[in-house]
Order: sequence, then structure tokens, then C-alpha cells
Amino acid sequence: MTRPDDAAALPGAVADAVRAFAAHGADDPDARLVALDFDGTLAPLVDDPLAACMAPAARAAVDRLAAALAGTTTRLALVSGRNLADLAERSEPPVGTYLVGSHGAETGHVTADGLDAVPLELDAEQADRLASLRAGMADAVAGREGAWVQDKPSAAVLHTRLASAADTRAAVADTDAVAGRLGLHAMHGKDVVEVAVVETSKGEAVDRLRDVVGQDCGLPDGRTRVLYAGDDTTDETAFAVLGPGDLGIKVGDGDTLAAQRVADADALAAVLDLLAGLIEQRR
Repeated sequence: MTRPDDAAALPGAVADAVRAFAAHGADDPDARLVALDFDGTLAPLVDDPLAACMAPAARAAVDRLAAALAGTTTRLALVSGRNLADLAERSEPPVGTYLVGSHGAETGHVTADGLDAVPLELDAEQADRLASLRAGMADAVAGREGAWVQDKPSAAVLHTRLASAADTRAAVADTDAVAGRLGLHAMHGKDVVEVAVVETSKGEAVDRLRDVVGQDCGLPDGRTRVLYAGDDTTDETAFAVLGPGDLGIKVGDGDTLAAQRVADADALAAVLDLLAGLIEQRR
């Protein structure tokens, strides 16, 4: 049953939007997808990415929601810029969760036996560009304290959270220049710049997941409806592909295409608790 405090921490408009998402299709079930960013959305942003973990309230809400979804036509997904293995380790996702890593370049599904991942293979040209990208970005952070580069299977990421303002500006400018020389797109987020040799986005990943979830639920002919929550500029591509029947929730401040907004991971946990409670009640 829905707990009395499930919606207490939410603005009325957000709670109403969640209720509408849960109620739609109750008599004629639709396939639905609850897709959530990780860093800054479920997990507070931290200086060391390897130290990130879900906020306690978010951890409890994700686990509750996953249990409530068992046997329904709604699926859970985590959609992140992290590489897939790192996302799986940091998030400890419930069985049945779809995972999207590297902004859509990597995908997987959590089973009772572990992570079933789709292998990512680069062609020779992509591999050469990635090597050149990593070398150029290493030069971009050389001598700039607090700026560092993270390697991913198909990308390199500039981190500047611990760098001075001057070093940040210089490292970002040099990284943009490297990307430009290689004909690659630089994605700017919160204290990060990611450059990938595989063109994708969270928006493209969400659109692909619509089809996957519809097939998985045995409802391939309808349009899977999506609730997406995220905090960063890279999540705006996911908000951009949402349409009628979908729900976008921005976590934190900043301009957004999302229709609704909550303050932080704890407030998003209240959203997930409300949704789980409504599903529990209907069942």
C-alpha cells in the first residue's frame, strides 16, 4: 500500500505528474520505462568518482521500486555517462535492471547470474582516433593540478572538479581543440568534458530502450512510455526525446527541457517511493 509520506516531500505538481504516469494505461497496460541517471541524480556528486554511491533514501527507493515492478509491464533502467562495468559496480542495480553506460555506447541487463553486457567493439579507424584523443587530452592536463583524464572503452573524459578556474579554462579549451582536430564532439557536463569516438547520446539510448522494453513486455506495437530523471546537461538529450505520456524530471538547478523538477536525490527518492506505492496499491 502507498505509505502516507510517499508524496509529502514533493511539490504538488510533481506528485500529480507521477500519479498520472502510474495511472495511465491501468485498464489497458502499456509498456513503461523508468530510466534514471546515476551521478547527481541518485548519487550525490563527489570529488572521487570511484567513491560515489546512491544516497540512502535513493538506495531504498530503487530497491522498493524494483520489487514493485516484478510481474508488471514496467521496467527499470540506469542511464549513465560512466562505463558499463563501473556503473554496475557503483550502483549495485537490482536484478532485471537495464544498464546504459558511456552515454549509450554500452548496454547490458542485470540477471540473477550477473551483468549480461553487449560487447563494445571499435573498428580500426575508431581505435586510432581514440588513441590520438587520449594522447591529446593527456597533453591538455599536463602541468594542471587537479585536472585529470579518465579512459573509457570508447571515450576519454576530462575531469576538472579539483582544478583551479584558470587551469580548468585552459584544459577545457585544449580538450575542445583536440576534439575539433579529430572531428569529434565534446560533451560538456558538470566539471567534465567527454569526447567519444562512438557517436551516441542518452536521448538515443532512451529511444532504443523504448523498443527493447516493448518487446520484453510483450507489447511491441504500442509506444513505451518513459519517466526519465537526470541532473546534467547531458541528460537534456533524453528529455528532448520525451513526448505525450512521458515524464521528465530535472534534479537540481539549471535550465531544462524537463516538465518537472525536484531538488536532490532525496526528493527523487520520494518520487520513486510514490511510484512504487501506487504500483503496489494497484497490484
